[in-house]
Amino acid sequence: MLKFVSSLALSFVAIPALGFAASVSLNHAVVVPVGEVGRSAEVLVQEVDKRAQILLPTAASASGKATIVLGTHDAIRKSMPSAVSKLPAIAQGAEGYRIVVTGTADAPMVVLAGNDSLGTLFAVGRLLQELDLRKGSITVDDQLRVATAPHYRLRGHQLGYRPKTNSYDGWDVAQWDQYIRELALFGTNAIELITPRSDDAPDSPHFPISQKRMLTEMSRITKSYGLQCWLWFPALEKDYTDAATMRNANKEWEEVFQSLPCLDAVFVPGGDPGHTEPGVLMKVLEEKTAVMRKYHPKATMWVSPQGFNKQWMETFYSHLDKQPTWLTGVVFGPQNRERIEEFRRRVPKRYEVRHYPDITHTMRAQYPVPNWDIAFASTLQREPINPRPHDQAVIVRKVQPTMEIGFLTYSEGCNDDVNKFVWSALGWDPNANVTDAIRSYSNVFIGSNMKESFTTGIFGLEANWRGAAASNEGIDATLALFRSLEAKATPAQLSNWRFQQALYRAYYDAYVRVRSLDESAREAEAMQQLRKASSVGSLVSLKAAEDALKIPALRPGAELRARTFELAEALFQSIRMQLSVPRYQAIGVGRGANLDLIDVPLNNAPWLTKQFAEIRELGDEPARLARIQSVVNWTNPGPGGFYDDLGNPLNQPHVVDRANYDEDPMLLNGVSTGYGNGSRLSWGRVGETKVDRPLELEYNDLDPKAQYKVRVIYGGDSNTIPIRLDADEQYAVHPPQAKNREFVPVEALVPQAATADGKVRLQFSREAGLGGNGRAVQVAEIWLLRVDN
Repeated sequence: MLKFVSSLALSFVAIPALGFAASVSLNHAVVVPVGEVGRSAEVLVQEVDKRAQILLPTAASASGKATIVLGTHDAIRKSMPSAVSKLPAIAQGAEGYRIVVTGTADAPMVVLAGNDSLGTLFAVGRLLQELDLRKGSITVDDQLRVATAPHYRLRGHQLGYRPKTNSYDGWDVAQWDQYIRELALFGTNAIELITPRSDDAPDSPHFPISQKRMLTEMSRITKSYGLQCWLWFPALEKDYTDAATMRNANKEWEEVFQSLPCLDAVFVPGGDPGHTEPGVLMKVLEEKTAVMRKYHPKATMWVSPQGFNKQWMETFYSHLDKQPTWLTGVVFGPQNRERIEEFRRRVPKRYEVRHYPDITHTMRAQYPVPNWDIAFASTLQREPINPRPHDQAVIVRKVQPTMEIGFLTYSEGCNDDVNKFVWSALGWDPNANVTDAIRSYSNVFIGSNMKESFTTGIFGLEANWRGAAASNEGIDATLALFRSLEAKATPAQLSNWRFQQALYRAYYDAYVRVRSLDESAREAEAMQQLRKASSVGSLVSLKAAEDALKIPALRPGAELRARTFELAEALFQSIRMQLSVPRYQAIGVGRGANLDLIDVPLNNAPWLTKQFAEIRELGDEPARLARIQSVVNWTNPGPGGFYDDLGNPLNQPHVVDRANYDEDPMLLNGVSTGYGNGSRLSWGRVGETKVDRPLELEYNDLDPKAQYKVRVIYGGDSNTIPIRLDADEQYAVHPPQAKNREFVPVEALVPQAATADGKVRLQFSREAGLGGNGRAVQVAEIWLLRVDN
């Protein structure tokens, strides 16, 4: 089939080929740069050599040989008009390009014509995606014809050389050059760097050079590829109204600006980190803009209202309404309390809106994994290796109507590597097939011989996180696929960090599944032993239950666990990925060091063990038996009662308005699964709402004459926000109160007037208008109990 991209639709259209498609050998091709091509020819020659071990020569011309001609359309038209005549119709737009395979069987020619110099580099990247590269072999489809230009003019990613990341702080200049190059090869046109001082530790044991020197180097590298260089620069001082503070801040900012070979834009987050009142913040940024333009006259200033409460948001909008000329645009990112549609409506049209999507976190995030199993949430935590191609496509297509200029993603490390390339692909063409995008990724980074199977594996890793690990048999199939790839991989592929990342996740997920099955069965046996207490005695029953919960010295899945540790070591050696705090000096367990969590309990054993110890301290047998019954019947609401485990999507029958990821990937429209800490699984996950939305439950079939009470266990991570509970929006059940960190149940009577009609709707809510991370109501468990009169 003939491959062609329409300049209007920017999407592939199939045209019947004349005869059968065939592969053309480029083993002996000569690379012919035409005009100024920057690093494009160098990149093509080097990247082909890495994969095929063929060093293509570069020459000013080549006659009677296979050639790869590259340059801008205008340059090629002037020196090789016949080559231009073979190109498909031009796709209008900056950074676009055209590719055609032409010539003869003996002297094939591949023409790469960029609409501009950056388009030429992107054409090189596209050719690499299309080539079949194997040791000693370079081939391309002889029917390849492409004409395309990007849909969005900003397509970038944040790369932070700082201690917080799970790998980047160990990268040297050469690694950064390679990674920025690789992003560019897939259409990335902007890199956002992070200033040396942020909300991080001042140093890292992994830094090969200082942050200040690396910032300069990364700016230089970005410039060398012709990409935009952005800088994320938080306003961290506590009081910018103090004159001495401002002088010191100006000096710091000026030193940074002066050190950068390239700077196109500065983005200052209003929060996370930083927390300066918007009026003061705008004055600070106006002054900083003047400092910036002393060294980078064309650089622009951008700001976000992250974490602002409702009052601050109104103040922010009032300053935008004055339309200061020094400000270029605003950023919509995590912790924005308003929907993007409302945000765009309130921001004056003169200001562009840039998206800042969080692609790096799995939970407690702007776009969390929907209904993530507690087995994964408690082991992998917030920053695991997280290829989520389908989920990222959902996000892009939901925000597309408001994504005017494009995006620079929020990232904390290379754990989200696949997601970056999905965003780049969809930033170029929002209608692109995501499977094709991962196929190109696999072809370039893993190898043409594994392109199809590795693509399947990436989607398998995403599917591993759908539903409960214990019931997801696809996890085993994904591991089997990666084991087959591992068995036939070359030494180069086995040392490839992207291959290692996929293997690590496949083995880790499979071990979690084995443990989840085993530990669930152990808990079920323990509970069965507790039910025998009245016949065999409390102490005998407790001992049998404890024995059932014990994990043997040779753990189930020990082979999977051992291989996971080996892969963690391999990743540290290849890219300094820090998957453990004690082994690799990661900054924290929650920052991707999930090797340290690989054995955390996946059942209620910690809570049960604590109960057993307390029961043994009771003075008599009846008391011990009564307490054992309370443990066995923990979730039993009794006759006429109801129970919801609000963090478990399979056990929340009374929830009103569950969030739907496909329709609302920020999960703002209803109840979703949030996470916290606790010795019971039901405390480690919670039902959660966002911003000012209440969490509501509806009960029917109540006895109109009965008295009911609620028993509630609050959870989650927002421990300082008081929650109130009302019935039918008019009856107070309990006033605002802070959560009990010890998970002590809160009990309160439901006014009988609320249940007199045989039904009731309960509403959990917090104070409206708050800022911060937006996680509002978080409830772990609730019982609606019938009270005997």
